[in-house]
Amino acid sequence: MRRRELPGGIAPPTKSELKRQAQAVQALADRLIDAPGEVVDRLGLPDKLADAIDLARRIPGGGALVRQRQFVAKLMRGLALEPIRAELDAHADGARLDAARFRRAERWRDRLVAGGEGDLAEFAAGFPVDRDELARLVAAARAERRDGKSPGAGRRLFRCVREALEAAA
Repeated sequence: MRRRELPGGIAPPTKSELKRQAQAVQALADRLIDAPGEVVDRLGLPDKLADAIDLARRIPGGGALVRQRQFVAKLMRGLALEPIRAELDAHADGARLDAARFRRAERWRDRLVAGGEGDLAEFAAGFPVDRDELARLVAAARAERRDGKSPGAGRRLFRCVREALEAAA
């Protein structure tokens, strides 16, 4: 029989279980401190917790930051954590999707600048874009790379490619 266990009752959590729970709350508090302000605002957290998060963001580091992070976790212990975790996960998923779209647009831009007419035709066939405008931007970006100039046309090409990819999605 565990310590403080009543006969026929549910056993209280072990010290290890309590520690794991506290570490999980601390990890969620750290994610909340690192999250953008608009995500925290959407959660509708109590004022005291929102103020503690703002203060933790302003502390540059050291022992004061450690204590403030622990204080934020302490304030979170009485809250329902699943909505907070779900919102943070949704934000992280959205950020990952944005980064993946950005990388895809970069790959297409690099492929168009480095490749030949086959890549240009493949992109124009697969995505809604003005083929003549795309060919002009690709030619300008190639000339910039060849001459070592600043990548203004490369940026315009990237914007064109990104808009075409977003329109197709």
